[in-house]
Amino acid sequence: MLNAASFTYRRATPADLLTICELAQQLHSLHHEARPDIYAPATAEFARDQALWLPSLDPKNEATQAAFLAQRGNLAVGFVTAVVLPQNNPILQPLTVCRIGSIVVLEAHRGCGVGGGLMRLAESWGAGLGATDFRLNVWKFNEPASRLYEDLGYEVRAFELGKRLGG
Repeated sequence: MLNAASFTYRRATPADLLTICELAQQLHSLHHEARPDIYAPATAEFARDQALWLPSLDPKNEATQAAFLAQRGNLAVGFVTAVVLPQNNPILQPLTVCRIGSIVVLEAHRGCGVGGGLMRLAESWGAGLGATDFRLNVWKFNEPASRLYEDLGYEVRAFELGKRLGG
């Protein structure tokens, strides 16, 4: 039986770009299935997504952006991306925010602690850069992810509403 001890975690490098593109197809499938009006379908030509994930892997951005991989042996089973930014807005309290960009765990490895492990790694990284507030967005249809975030102490702070105009 798989458990949290079955996995290792590390910071992703540019050499992991295509692996992340491939893993992300599960996320794309989920989003496209629920919101085909917004999301493109997953593709076997997953290299199309390189520009999306490269900034989190680029050594020039390593002080503010990161991606972390979860592995079982040599098999990548999930990843998370994060960015740390100071909040410079005169009407808000000064603080440094770590925003979780995306998190993916292969379906066969969900429920084994991988998502929580990736989130804790991203939180530790962000805290090491001075972040004191952690934020993310999750679609209403993604109830398993919402439960994970709630279990990790995240709270609903805002709702984003949307409306399509025209055809």
